[in-house]
Amino acid sequence: MLIRKLFKFENAHIVRNCSSERCRTSIHGHSYKVEVLLEATALDHGQMVYDFGLMKGTIRDVIDAFDHAVCFWDRDDAEYIRLCKQFSARWISMPVSPSAEQFARLFFVIIDQILTQTIMANGEADVRLHSIIAHETDTGYAQAFREDAYNPRMGLIALQDIEFSAQCQQEWHDPLMYQKLLTAGQFSNPAVPLQVQPS
Repeated sequence: MLIRKLFKFENAHIVRNCSSERCRTSIHGHSYKVEVLLEATALDHGQMVYDFGLMKGTIRDVIDAFDHAVCFWDRDDAEYIRLCKQFSARWISMPVSPSAEQFARLFFVIIDQILTQTIMANGEADVRLHSIIAHETDTGYAQAFREDAYNPRMGLIALQDIEFSAQCQQEWHDPLMYQKLLTAGQFSNPAVPLQVQPS
């Protein structure tokens, strides 16, 4: 079974080397929609694949970091990167270009690791990340599956190569969240008292 949670954010970027001249030469923004799709072959004690409320924690914090931020490829012109950092408190440095395709892959890698490091506490069985859909516009989106997220031919995405500005980190519920992710720390879902005993 699949479930889907939709998130929204506003973001600015330049997509270097792309075919569209406006996109590769001018900073511009989009109203992004990101769909996180989870799957499982069993349900938890609440008869859910994964409680939507749980996705309002660390997963939402990571995606919200991209809101009103400028994203740039860490291989871009050094002066452009310096100016992005100087004139925007909210920025994210990415080891790949900030295209819709790479946003989908990058969110997959981060959220997949969050789920891996999360202690499940309400009977969640084999819940796992199915895919990420990153809508750049109303008519265009990219969908990344596991084989895409970890495909070196599409560019390596290592967690340690993604850098969030101090402002982005300070607005997380846990400002040390990403450091915990990098050091294999654990995230814990709440234990739930059972009101009805499952069969």
